[in-house]
Amino acid sequence: MIRKLWIILVVFAVAAVAAVAAVAEDAPRVSKEELKGMLDNPDVVILDVRRGKDWDASEFKITGARRIDPDQFESWKDQLPKEKTIVLYCA
Repeated sequence: MIRKLWIILVVFAVAAVAAVAAVAEDAPRVSKEELKGMLDNPDVVILDVRRGKDWDASEFKITGARRIDPDQFESWKDQLPKEKTIVLYCA
């Protein structure tokens, strides 16, 4: 019984990871050079979605980027301007 439950959980976890990867592949990527060219564009909103400790520890932050908590996605997703290009970064 425990073995069957374990197998079901593993299958579910693998399916969840595959689904997230498939969605991430659909998101367009922007190179560092492309992003530099977008920094002064008022139609671009840059969101820093690094987690607290990663953000705090980083000496590199994009000027003008808004830091938002990725764990609070449901609370801020509807506040983003739909007519603008949204760039999320976490590195």
